[in-house]
Amino acid sequence: MLRSIVRRKIVVMETSVQPAKTGPITGACAAAPRVKQRGYCAGLMKDAGQPLAIPGRVLIGEGVLTKLCRKKPKARQFFLFNDILVYGNIVIQKKKYNKQHIIPLESVTIDTVPDEGDLRNGWLIKTPTKSFAVYAATATEKSEWMNHINKCVSDLLEKSGKSPTGEHAAVWVPDSEASVCMRCQKVKFTPVSRRHHCRKCGFVVCGPCSEKKFLLPSQSSKPVRVCEFCYDQLSTGATLPPRSNSYSRTNNISEDEDEDDSSD
Repeated sequence: MLRSIVRRKIVVMETSVQPAKTGPITGACAAAPRVKQRGYCAGLMKDAGQPLAIPGRVLIGEGVLTKLCRKKPKARQFFLFNDILVYGNIVIQKKKYNKQHIIPLESVTIDTVPDEGDLRNGWLIKTPTKSFAVYAATATEKSEWMNHINKCVSDLLEKSGKSPTGEHAAVWVPDSEASVCMRCQKVKFTPVSRRHHCRKCGFVVCGPCSEKKFLLPSQSSKPVRVCEFCYDQLSTGATLPPRSNSYSRTNNISEDEDEDDSSD
């Protein structure tokens, strides 16, 4: 269950933070004794990212969620603040986190993901630059996370007078969901025939089906890889059909090198 939350201003960023146990989102008050007078976020992802301490930023809660990464689901530590969502790899031996990712909540939209097999209690975190699925340990934990994220986003938009973000990056289909190209349905993926992801639709495609690039300003200042179908649609200004938020898991499991491991 979500513990009562003490609204605590972030003070400094000096010491490491103990990883939270897998389970419900934990309020800031539960963590306060661990960091004493140095501020809760001291040392968050200390050597891997930018400082998080700014005036008015408040920690709402933290917890371990399973993020559906390109090759396989991976545990990631998440920290929910009143204006940003932060996550990173868990480095238990060093008692810290690395590969810090900071997501402004103003740009976030979340949608529930239907349970499928061993992937349960999930939802999508969607932004213009990157979208992905995460999974909680229980339905209660999922509800708590979604409610608190929605509340933070709603408060930010109301305060700023902005409208919710309309366009979001596609959620990448995991490598294990595609043993053949999802566009031509012919090329089988092997160590030689590598998997690629279309940055527009998120499909797993072969090299010949994704030779072209297109400028997607919300994702990059440079043209990015897109599949032939999306390239044709983008070039002509046609509207792309929406893709389902759920994943079909009927394909044979096969793995290749991680093309975008840094985006975990």
